[in-house]
Amino acid sequence: MTNLKKRERAKTNASLISMVQRFSDITIMFGGLWFICEVSGLPFLYMHLLVALITLVVFQMLGGMTDFYRSWRGVKISTELTLLLQNWTLSLIFSAGLVAFNNDFDNRLATWLAWYALSSLGLVLCRSFIRFGAGWLRNRGYNIRRVAVAGDLPAGQALLDSFRHEPWLGFEVVGVYHDPKPGGVSADWVGNFEQLIDDAKASLIHNVYIAMSMSDGAMVKKLVRELADTTCSVILIPDVFTFTILHSRVEEMSGVPVVPLYDTPLSGINRLLKRVEDIVLASLILLLISPVLCCIALAVKLSSPGPVIFRQTRYGMDGMPIKVWKFRSMRVMENDNVVTQATQKRSPRDKGR
Repeated sequence: MTNLKKRERAKTNASLISMVQRFSDITIMFGGLWFICEVSGLPFLYMHLLVALITLVVFQMLGGMTDFYRSWRGVKISTELTLLLQNWTLSLIFSAGLVAFNNDFDNRLATWLAWYALSSLGLVLCRSFIRFGAGWLRNRGYNIRRVAVAGDLPAGQALLDSFRHEPWLGFEVVGVYHDPKPGGVSADWVGNFEQLIDDAKASLIHNVYIAMSMSDGAMVKKLVRELADTTCSVILIPDVFTFTILHSRVEEMSGVPVVPLYDTPLSGINRLLKRVEDIVLASLILLLISPVLCCIALAVKLSSPGPVIFRQTRYGMDGMPIKVWKFRSMRVMENDNVVTQATQKRSPRDKGR
């Protein structure tokens, strides 16, 4: 059997789980809308089927854009469920916008909210069941992946320790491979790099995590080149102690892989969702605390002469200037240890009134 065929066979279990996830998503979305129509006494018409299809297509497109149907082994379930609800929410909003002015579809808000709530519950429960079911099987020896670390970075040892403490992930620890050093070797040491390559070629290891410092670049290249001729999945653990890249992600610029050290925290779908969330939540919060704000404004006005609020320039996303309204009593970064009150119309804090 060629290495390519072996690699494809190793991905069978992940593909099977992905198929189950896709089928469950389709069933829950269609079934959720049908159930709401049945309970509400509404006939399940062609328009309902069309809306469900549109929602499903958008959901699958978002799944491809966010790599949603990948293997989630070793990733927190909260991360998976958050992305699941995010994609489902955006899909439903898109569909609702398309049929908002179509009189052939029941556009009552209660129908949309009920469908959203019921399907959200079903998606979360089903995805949790799949995750814990797979973990239960792995905990009993099914679909086990034998893993090893190449190198002696602390991050590699920490990864192996986490695999031992979480057997439901389905990882069996082989050990750590690296060339012996004068200071000795760790308790998990099982051999040098030549032994690692031999074990990998003998199909004794499924995943190899390379945990080596940037100064060992030549050895890393050699290992990657040698392991490319095996059935192992090779994963690089970045040297997070050289740069602050613990929360960075790998991107590609003109075919060259790059790792942003400092970047805009939100982009794409996440940025759109955050913007909608900011507007909705800010409006609701302002409405709720408006009586308190009025009381504060009255207290500021009675305490001393001058304007109640002032406007200052701040910088938001992408360095764009934004206008921020503040009560006169508030401190700002430019104040240092001196607070200048805007009690006169020409006060430096009385900007843009």
